[in-house]
Amino acid sequence: MEYSSPVCHSPHALCSSPVKKKLLLLSIMFLVWVYMLYSCVGYCSTMPSLVVDGYRGRETGAAVAKRTESGGTDLVSRLMAKPQPWEDIESDYEEPSIRTAASRDLLDDELDADRGDETWDEVRGAEQQQQQRAPEPSAMSSFSNGSGSKKMPQAIIIGVKKGGTRALLEFLRVHPDIRAVGAEPHFFDRNYDNGLEWYRELMPKTLEGQITMEKTPSYFVTREAPARISAMSRDTKLIVVVRDPVTRAISDYTQTLSKKPDIPSFESLTFKNRTTGLIDTSWSAIQIGIYAKHLDNWLQYFPMEQILFVSGERLISDPAGELGRVQDFLGLKRIITDKHFYFNQTKGFPCLKKAEGSSKPHCLGKTKGRTHPNIDPEVVQRLRDFYRPFNMKFYQMTGHNFGWD
Repeated sequence: MEYSSPVCHSPHALCSSPVKKKLLLLSIMFLVWVYMLYSCVGYCSTMPSLVVDGYRGRETGAAVAKRTESGGTDLVSRLMAKPQPWEDIESDYEEPSIRTAASRDLLDDELDADRGDETWDEVRGAEQQQQQRAPEPSAMSSFSNGSGSKKMPQAIIIGVKKGGTRALLEFLRVHPDIRAVGAEPHFFDRNYDNGLEWYRELMPKTLEGQITMEKTPSYFVTREAPARISAMSRDTKLIVVVRDPVTRAISDYTQTLSKKPDIPSFESLTFKNRTTGLIDTSWSAIQIGIYAKHLDNWLQYFPMEQILFVSGERLISDPAGELGRVQDFLGLKRIITDKHFYFNQTKGFPCLKKAEGSSKPHCLGKTKGRTHPNIDPEVVQRLRDFYRPFNMKFYQMTGHNFGWD
């Protein structure tokens, strides 16, 4: 008997051997797998920044270096990566007592004090390396939005020298939505002739929703600075860190003394004539502390609601509280809180449990915490009497009593 091959009389009939059926099934499964993978990649590339406990996922420095070498990052590794938790460091924080003239100093601000003998080019090089190492707030956000763009700062810490601007800037850089230049540009006082594009190039790249910041404490006492900043943008938010002007002047002198041990005594520089008790207001250490005079100049170009005054004393005793006010002023979520600080008993001021782009605790450098020289109490009292009317006016102007008297 002869057997003939089966004939398909209908287009809907399945004409295949068992092997062909298996191949067809495998093909369908492969297509479904490819479709799911494609959908996953499309979704992940548009996924918003991952936030864990208020912090966006961050790559380690080694991961960034590996990605740079290979020209990209493995997608699965990026999806599975987990942010590093804060180090569990026991906090020995306690509120320090009122500091005296001979107390230790947290607050060095100028570039040469912060960076030792480094030149501007060395500082800028270090800044660029730090920016390359410091991850963006979200790897996926950077992946979908590119590397960001350089913008003029929307907020500037304009003063004051020896008030606590370096501490404030380092604390603020913990926030994922703040990108700041570490070195002081001194654009609106020393480098204005270089032009705004030169200034913009100093800024770090930012993504949508991030704030660009810089700090140069000498702006507050530079007469031309308010008009120049206003010409750049009238919407710029200004932050001034102020401190008891007597303590600030002694701190200022201490910094200079560390570099020039042969300078005259604090007492001789303070007075034009010690017998009459006439204060020498031409000495910059004294002049900077006349806050009301300098603020008058800024109010000609900026309304008071665009200026935030941070207490240098509270930045030491309650850093989280002052940082909360700054975050509110900048329109940012309060991410920097008590959990980020511990009080360093040796240095005598609060430190970060973890700095930007690092998993280690971070305290300000060796130029912070200088011991103030002992000043004649009579000289200190003369200075307090001198500053009192200016302080009262400053309290009235700002609507805040800083408690210096």
